[in-house]
Amino acid sequence: MMTRRLLQLFTGLAMYGISLAMFIRAGLGLDPWDVFHQGLANRTGLSIGAVVIAVSFLVLLLWIPLRQMPGFGTLCNAVLVGVFADVGLALIPAVPHVAGQAGLLAGAVLVNGVASACYIGAGFGPGARDGLMTGLARRTGWSVRLSRTLIEVSVLAIGWLLGGSVGVGTVVYALAIGPLVHVLLPRFMVPAAVPKTEGKARTAMAPENCA
Repeated sequence: MMTRRLLQLFTGLAMYGISLAMFIRAGLGLDPWDVFHQGLANRTGLSIGAVVIAVSFLVLLLWIPLRQMPGFGTLCNAVLVGVFADVGLALIPAVPHVAGQAGLLAGAVLVNGVASACYIGAGFGPGARDGLMTGLARRTGWSVRLSRTLIEVSVLAIGWLLGGSVGVGTVVYALAIGPLVHVLLPRFMVPAAVPKTEGKARTAMAPENCA
């Protein structure tokens, strides 16, 4: 079970980074956080992957007043998504034609949905940005939806002002990613392992083992 969880975690994070590169190469707009990342990258001259990593650890600092504790997956997420985003950009060429851009955008949304289901289903803790959303909701009493909306609208606006790419891809991602993860997540959820002592107790209580 642990092997499967680790495999899912690392596969999901690698795919997530690659999907970011696909969104950028499609050139039709990014999701809110990546609009922010791209805007910062444009202003600082850093690679998009380096910015993703730096922002992840800055966001983790905001977990402190929210009394959130990062998991193993949280820390892996903070590093590996940025690494694989830069790897993806090195491997995936820009697409000059609209049809190719649309196909790459559709592929990016699908890969991102599978990636999200993989690393969430592995159960090693939320990413830095998701943890900020849930922590804010818990501490303020706001709904998760309201917390997410406020955070993502804020980073989208700041990213757009910094020169990040907003377009049809931003809208497609916003509309598609929730339903896609909702459908895929049950297929990637790793069932909780039954402790050995509990398993022995169940065996002992089975009808065929009772006098």
